[in-house]
Amino acid sequence: MTEALAFAGVARQAELIRRGEVDPVALVDLALDRIARIDPQLNSFRVVFADRARAEAERAAARVRLGEDLPLLGVPIAVKDDLPVAGEVRTYGSRAHGPAEPADALAVSRLRAAGAIVVGITRVPELCIWPFTETLAGGVTRNPWNLDRSPGGSSGGSGAAVAAGLVGLATASDGAGSIRIPAAWNGLFGLKPTRDLVPTDPFAAPWRGLTVFGVLTRTVADTALGLEVMSGRPLVDEARRPVRPLRIALSVRSSLPMPVPVDPAWRYGAQATAQLLEELGHEVIERDFHVGPKTVAAISARYLTGIADDAAAMAHPDRLERRTRVMARMGNGARHLLPTIEGWNADVMAECSAIFEDVDVLLTPALAQPPQEVGTWEGVGALRTLEGSLRRVPFSPLWNVAGFPAAVVPAGRDGDDLPRAVQLVAPAGRDGLLLALAAQIEEARPWAGLIPPVAR
Repeated sequence: MTEALAFAGVARQAELIRRGEVDPVALVDLALDRIARIDPQLNSFRVVFADRARAEAERAAARVRLGEDLPLLGVPIAVKDDLPVAGEVRTYGSRAHGPAEPADALAVSRLRAAGAIVVGITRVPELCIWPFTETLAGGVTRNPWNLDRSPGGSSGGSGAAVAAGLVGLATASDGAGSIRIPAAWNGLFGLKPTRDLVPTDPFAAPWRGLTVFGVLTRTVADTALGLEVMSGRPLVDEARRPVRPLRIALSVRSSLPMPVPVDPAWRYGAQATAQLLEELGHEVIERDFHVGPKTVAAISARYLTGIADDAAAMAHPDRLERRTRVMARMGNGARHLLPTIEGWNADVMAECSAIFEDVDVLLTPALAQPPQEVGTWEGVGALRTLEGSLRRVPFSPLWNVAGFPAAVVPAGRDGDDLPRAVQLVAPAGRDGLLLALAAQIEEARPWAGLIPPVAR
């Protein structure tokens, strides 16, 4: 029963609390006990608030007895180490951080206002740069499906924690795939929302508008609930709406102008999902598309200058890792491109939108490769790490520069029993459509019951 409750998801946990079948104190204790038992193998949490979380759970139990009805009342969650949590240090995965934060980020305060209990802060790569979570400050975070593999990044700690059933929801962010990569490699659902759907306060246009905030969960319904709380948009209802027959484009090749081999298992996952969508009544056409140098430059310049901005804002930038300092120097060197990049906005948006002129949704593999081994990039320089990382995640960054919603949906496991996944993309504002379509796939091909070995 305790394992079933740990993997029930936040919507179900909240329902059981409202009905008086589960006590918030017992639920928080379950989360803390699992963190103490399992997380030493994963290293997904940077800090755990055991005493504070128990005290908040006791207050939540009293509120339940008084009949309060909040969507996440008494439910334990985690916050990624890129959002301010009042009274706690936001390390950003680095030894270069400053003092404790004076207030919660707006997204965190909205989750708390909905009754959620923050039990800890999850690990990230330094400045959230990389699709793996390994730092000098915090060590190596591992994948619960295989401890020799990475959970991805930059929301790697959040992904590992949710996949292992330590919490049912953790906040995440995505500047070039950092929600979708951990979702794909940990067997989770993850939606990079439309730009500006979720407030980024206290940050203004992080990574020059590439980065958005969201959540990682096991189910579509849980993501819809989390994003509804954070955004104020009725996404739970939108996720439940019947999906009309859609016209869907399938592309198993990267749109970026570089040769990227896609692992056959991940290519097959996209093709099998296309077949399932046809069985569900949708029309699927095969169509590859490519973007040109203006779009690639827009992604690169905003990513690199965003890193440089973050590095300069750290309290002790001299303590940054060497590879991070090189990335920041590259970003400072790219600043002169920004006025030109801004002038290309219309062309970039037209190129990103072209695929949707006669289709509703784009379907691709989520990533090009299965989870990489931990330590793959240890001691490797910035340029080689950047190039090698991009070859693993070529389907992700385009939708950050466009600001379009993009969802990662589990698509079974490969021959090594590791998760694989697909990506669904829609035009800006169609987050509800992606949630509803993903929910339809989830009903036909359930994935939430699959539990990683380390979490059993």
